[in-house]
Parts: sequence; structure tokens; C-alpha cells
Amino acid sequence: MITSKKEYRYYLAEDKKALRIKPKTGLQRLKGIFSKNHVWIFQKRLRKAEYYKNVKTSIFGRIYYPMAKYLLRKSSLKLGFTIPENVFGPGLAIVHYGTIIINVNARIGKNCRIHACTNIGASGGKIKAPQIGDNVYIAPGAKIYGDITIANNIAIGANAVVNKSFKEEGIFIAGNPAKKIKEIDITKIIKHL
Repeated sequence: MITSKKEYRYYLAEDKKALRIKPKTGLQRLKGIFSKNHVWIFQKRLRKAEYYKNVKTSIFGRIYYPMAKYLLRKSSLKLGFTIPENVFGPGLAIVHYGTIIINVNARIGKNCRIHACTNIGASGGKIKAPQIGDNVYIAPGAKIYGDITIANNIAIGANAVVNKSFKEEGIFIAGNPAKKIKEIDITKIIKHL
């Protein structure tokens, strides 16, 4: 959770690194005017809304937060994302557009790489949602739900249905219901680590 301006900048820098966004040349900046990276715009708006929600309690912050939330919602609707503030740690990489739905009570650590058609939520009207560790890769179509814990350095396969906890680190899980398939090195999947 962002608690200072320094952390806000750190989160943005880590997200930029996770998305592999490099400094632009003059020609690339000109091209960027006509071809925007909408996922990066969404992530910047998400971090700004988190910053103003958590840190800025001054009059300006109280005025700007609803505007930041409005811009975030506008990007959310355009891209198909339902991602509340203060869920993801630094190093978030949303790979491409598409439906991503995250419960407000879910917590996901740093360096999460997430694909489209993913749902992370509560189960059966309960309040508790998944608690996911650091360096987790979530493939397209994964469904993760319930009062469960996912350890660090785990890859979740495409269309996996995860409804139980996985405490072992460095594994690949997949299937319906999800089960351990094999041990993996997460740095071969999440390249910026």
C-alpha cells in the first residue's frame, strides 16, 4: 500500500520495469501521441488514485481524489478491468486488455504478472478473498477464489480453478480444480525479476 510520495514513485518505477517500458526517443514520443499504451495509462491512474486515497488528506487531496478515481474508472471501463485500489504490490504487469475482476479484499504481492479473463474473488457471499504472495504469474482465464493463500514464486496455468491454498513455493499449478504440476523457476516466466 502506498504511504508516501517516495513509495508512489517507487511503485510507478517498478510497474514500468515490469511492463518493460523503456525511455523513449523523440520519434517514439511522437508515435506515442497517436498510439497510446492504455494499460500503462490505467496503471498510472491506479497508482495515483491509491496515492491520493492513502496519503493526501489536505483540501487539494480531497478535491483531487474523486477526479483521480473518475479517470481510473474511465480507463477501467475502456479496458474491461475491475481492479480496486490497494490490492496489488509494486511491479504489477497487466499483459493486455480484457476482463480482469479482482475482489476489494484480495491482496496480491509484488511482481504479479496477470493476463486477461482472470477472476480473483470471494466465495459464496463470504468476505474473505485470496491472499497471493510475491512473484506470481497468473495465466489467461484463471479463477482464484475463496479464503485461500497462494505462496511466493508460483505460476498459475491458463483456465486454472484455484479454490484451495498452495503453501509450497516455486511450483506451477493448473487444472480444475488446480493441483501441483511441477516445480519451476519463476524467473524464466517473469523476465524482469
